[in-house]
Amino acid sequence: MPWSTGFLPIAGGYLAFHRTGGEGPAIVLSHGLTDNGLCWRRFASEMSAHYDLIMLDARGHGQSSRIDESGVHDPVLDIAAAIEALGLDTPIVMGHSVGARATAAYASAFPDKVSKVILEDPPLVPAAGALESRQERFRRHVDSFQSMSQAEIVASGRAATPDWSEDEFPDWALAKKQTDPRALPIYSQPWQETIAKIAVQTLLIYGETDRGGLTTPALVAQAEALNPNIRSVQIRSAGHNIRRENFLDYVSAVRGFLDLSL
Repeated sequence: MPWSTGFLPIAGGYLAFHRTGGEGPAIVLSHGLTDNGLCWRRFASEMSAHYDLIMLDARGHGQSSRIDESGVHDPVLDIAAAIEALGLDTPIVMGHSVGARATAAYASAFPDKVSKVILEDPPLVPAAGALESRQERFRRHVDSFQSMSQAEIVASGRAATPDWSEDEFPDWALAKKQTDPRALPIYSQPWQETIAKIAVQTLLIYGETDRGGLTTPALVAQAEALNPNIRSVQIRSAGHNIRRENFLDYVSAVRGFLDLSL
């Protein structure tokens, strides 16, 4: 079945999306910072025989609306508007990195609108440093990619992450060219409050901190203590980009959770 693409109305703009289609349960996928929806391509292809996967481009990423001059945007409300526009009834929601934090916040704010939650290495940490300095560092990071060709970005990615599948690099590199320098999210609620309010079964996937993972065993233990709905799995030989670094174990963990929690 060919994938469909389109645009969904949100406050002040639109979100681009790609959808595998099919009769299975819907999974709404939210990507990490400077990625785009198609950075889920390999995972979506693997799961599409049994699930209908919707890959959103977050605001300020991919082909979605840019961030307005204020820089203020709420990914939670954007996810909510997208799910409503798609007419989805309690989908599975899943995210990576800041997309995982937005996914958790959406599930917390709309507990009756989700069936299950999957979080890939969310940043369960307070924001480090003053907001203006963080925004400036992020702008410089985004600007550095704008001065590079897509081929140069791919080459830099291969050098930095030689264990990634070659299939990952084209979408990852294009996404870097598509990122709005004002897209850094601002968290209005401590992660502990967000995690505590999730009302459905949730899988927290984390990697190894010495490989760049953000979620430590201590943070996992804290999350599980805050909410009995949370179960966790550590994926070895992976850091922050878990599905890119150990794809087979990542997919196995997701499938196991979805099958056991049906």
